[in-house]
Amino acid sequence: MLYVGIRMGVRVLLPSGRIAPELNLTGSADAPGRDDEDTVTLVCGTRPELIKLAPLIRLFGRRAAVVYTGQHYDSSMYSLIRRDIAEPGRFHELAVGGASRGRQLGQSVAAVDEILTNHPTSAVFVQGDTTSALAGALAANAAEVPLVHVEAGLRSYDRAMPEEHNRVLIDHLADLCCAPTGLNRDNLLAEGVAAERIAVTGNTVVEALRSAVPSAAEQCDALSALGLVPDGYIVATIHRPENVDEPGRLASILRELARLPLPVVLPLHPRTGKRIEQFGMVSLLDGLRVVEPQAYPAFLGLVCGAAVVVSDSGGIQEEVSVLKRPVVVVRRSTERPEIEGTFGTLVPPGPRIHSEVLRWLDDVAGNRARLAGIPSPYGEGSPSARIADAVRRLTAAPSMVAAT
Repeated sequence: MLYVGIRMGVRVLLPSGRIAPELNLTGSADAPGRDDEDTVTLVCGTRPELIKLAPLIRLFGRRAAVVYTGQHYDSSMYSLIRRDIAEPGRFHELAVGGASRGRQLGQSVAAVDEILTNHPTSAVFVQGDTTSALAGALAANAAEVPLVHVEAGLRSYDRAMPEEHNRVLIDHLADLCCAPTGLNRDNLLAEGVAAERIAVTGNTVVEALRSAVPSAAEQCDALSALGLVPDGYIVATIHRPENVDEPGRLASILRELARLPLPVVLPLHPRTGKRIEQFGMVSLLDGLRVVEPQAYPAFLGLVCGAAVVVSDSGGIQEEVSVLKRPVVVVRRSTERPEIEGTFGTLVPPGPRIHSEVLRWLDDVAGNRARLAGIPSPYGEGSPSARIADAVRRLTAAPSMVAAT
């Protein structure tokens, strides 16, 4: 057993059987990054993970150590963190991008394990269901460091999705599962995860979005530069392997988007662009307004002004519930059913994309007014503070304290 920390002569027993200190989770911009029991390590490898971990990085300040695996390589990631989020105590950058999923996982686990060995930490935080999140979870488990899973309990019940396997494994490894919604908590309980390991916290995307969304004036200027008007266009994003790696499915999606009666703005994901070229489908982009991948604030501004969003992204399903916009989700299944029937509809690739978008376009003003009155299922306020409180309660609960 690794004694991760001792506080005032009392060792705190986690539900998993590991022992941890009562964590000091108050960050300080002036405090140096330290290799001690107040440091927490946040493992991520993609921009969406970083966006959702940003509120926690701000909360921890210089006590945060960020491990960026490079699963989706971005040479500007460190400058992005420093400029738009907070100065972490340490930043470890790996380079696993471009390898197969199995190699990414193995290389990331080994690298994170070495980091945890050389830089002791109070807890490891992972977010969501990526290969990087699973790597962080496995490394934390091997090092017997308490593991906190942010965005726990999501389930699509679609075993064809690699992310489904990841999220189930991470949840069952975690000492604390931070469930965004009550439905996510119920999923965990149904799988036998102990209630004391679960906290319903909301989703940190709520905080991340509100700190990033541009002002109304900035949105207006950006739309004018693109020749667009509010409620006069559609935003589409397509990037999931199930949609872009199969030529027939990808062609069907692009054709249905091109048939829509409003301009369709398509920020082209690198993976999608590569497949379009590989499959000889460049001509199918002719009817679309293709733009470069957008920075997060700019993309949120586009969504704010859109009449409808068409996407296969999980994160966008959450974001539209805060921005009060409708989304047509182009997937065979979703791990976020909370928005179905309110903010979103789930459709397979094909003609239903067109028909569902037309249904939403039938009453744009009415939809806007109706959705404005529906609370986001992902919470309000400060989910990051609730996560920090849950960690404190977990490590300080009297029933979980063992005398030394």
